[in-house]
Amino acid sequence: MDSPRMRCPRSSLCAFASPCQAPTNQLEEYIVRLREELDREREERNYFQTERDNIHTFWEITDRQLEVVKAELQNLEKDIEEDEGHHQVEIKVYKQKMKHLLCEHQNTISELKEEGLVSTEVLQNEQEQLEAELRKEMRAIMVDMQKLDNESIFKELELKHDEEMTKTRNHWEKHITEIKSNYAKKMKLQQQELDKMRQKETSEREDQWNRHIAGLIEDHNKALTDASAFVNLMEEDLKISESVKTQIQQMEVKQMENQREQTHLSQDSKCLSERLLKVKEQIAGNEKKMKYYGMKKDINERVKKKELNDLKLEHKDLEQKFSKLQLEKDEQFKTYSQTIEKVQHKADLQIMQLQRKLKALTDSLEKTQAQLHSVLSASNMDQIALGGVTKKIEENLDSCNKSIKNLQYKKAQISKVHKDLLLTYKAKQRALGVPVEVPCAF
Repeated sequence: MDSPRMRCPRSSLCAFASPCQAPTNQLEEYIVRLREELDREREERNYFQTERDNIHTFWEITDRQLEVVKAELQNLEKDIEEDEGHHQVEIKVYKQKMKHLLCEHQNTISELKEEGLVSTEVLQNEQEQLEAELRKEMRAIMVDMQKLDNESIFKELELKHDEEMTKTRNHWEKHITEIKSNYAKKMKLQQQELDKMRQKETSEREDQWNRHIAGLIEDHNKALTDASAFVNLMEEDLKISESVKTQIQQMEVKQMENQREQTHLSQDSKCLSERLLKVKEQIAGNEKKMKYYGMKKDINERVKKKELNDLKLEHKDLEQKFSKLQLEKDEQFKTYSQTIEKVQHKADLQIMQLQRKLKALTDSLEKTQAQLHSVLSASNMDQIALGGVTKKIEENLDSCNKSIKNLQYKKAQISKVHKDLLLTYKAKQRALGVPVEVPCAF
């Protein structure tokens, strides 16, 4: 994401939409760079989606393992409870047996005491039998006591197992927390770096295109100002035909329309840039919420795809508008060149007319001077008539001199405007990459 780091392509297209724009190969290179940046953005998005899926899969596996351990622990607790119940029942049974044995022992002792007088041997035999039975019962009781000891050992082992399970659970929970925090830090750092790169590249490109557009607008305004001044001067002094004036007005109207179109496109570009920033902010928010809202992943992807398709359609529309403006620019340049050639031709014709008038006035002045010389040389001329003729000739000479000066001044002005217009025309041709033609000199 250069993105950044990535400037909206609509602002660049709007920059190319001016009448004096960069060549087509630069636009193609710029489109290729935009496509490369889009591919890099897609690769990074796929990489982050893969990382997110891996973490989500690891979390699901750990959760399932935790559920299995909990189920095993619940089963162990149920088994322990059942064993404790059986043990209590067995203890009650053993206590009842002990009571019965004690009762039987007491009954036996009483019977032996009663029968001791009858037969000591029988009593001894029975006593030995009873002692043997008692020993057996005592052995059984000892076995039961040993079982009780084994149950206490089992309880201790169970407690140790619980402690180990608690430690293991805490360890894995801590490990998962560390993984989540590290992933969040990496995502935040990478997002900051991408934002810085995108802002830097956007500012550089905006400054570059703003300077380029300002230069083109300044040159164009200067050319229009010079052309307007030349046309006004030719209209006031030399009465240029109305067709040239109409063509220049049409050019100015087309220029105003192009400027309005450029303003409209720049506004569209700003709106699209704001929409793109909002989409990127939504993507960043969706990436942060993705681990909590996994069920909404498909919906978000469809929304993003739809927005991407909308942006592509808008990009195609702007490309079509750019092509249309390119054609209009070519037509304006063609008409502008033709108008300049017509104005130059008319100026040449008018300058030739002025030169012919100047030559005629010069010839008339020479004739007048010759007549004056011939009159002055005649000795028989009346002095009053000579004074009138001399005054009239001087007035004619003054008017002729004034006319000559005015014509020379107008010729100098026309020559200066013509030279300035030629220089502006050459500069425009160089800026547009058109080979400069050598114009006809005065």
